[in-house]
Amino acid sequence: MSCLFCKLVEGTIPAKLVVDEPDVLAFHDLHPASPTHVLVIPKKHLASLADATADDAPLLGRLLTVAREVAEKLGLESGYRVVINTGEHGGQSVHHLHLHVLGGRHQSWPPG
Repeated sequence: MSCLFCKLVEGTIPAKLVVDEPDVLAFHDLHPASPTHVLVIPKKHLASLADATADDAPLLGRLLTVAREVAEKLGLESGYRVVINTGEHGGQSVHHLHLHVLGGRHQSWPPG
């Protein structure tokens, strides 16, 4: 499979892991947009949020729970932002569903 994040799940590409669970992986982004920038991905390949179905609801909930756990683990008690980019106009650059956990500084609004 040519998906970058699937290769991370397989272990063929290294990552600085924060969480490694049977269904979810969280790791530090190689090009951080904030002092803390962690990506949370399902180990199951879903190209984007638009491809998720009702059957994926438990996994989607787990992704959000892991995002909260990552923020807690990394000391983001002052706050953090969770972002899901979907599709070209949404800014998605890797076509494997992923959540960005951003923190360590004030996150301005609007974001982009």
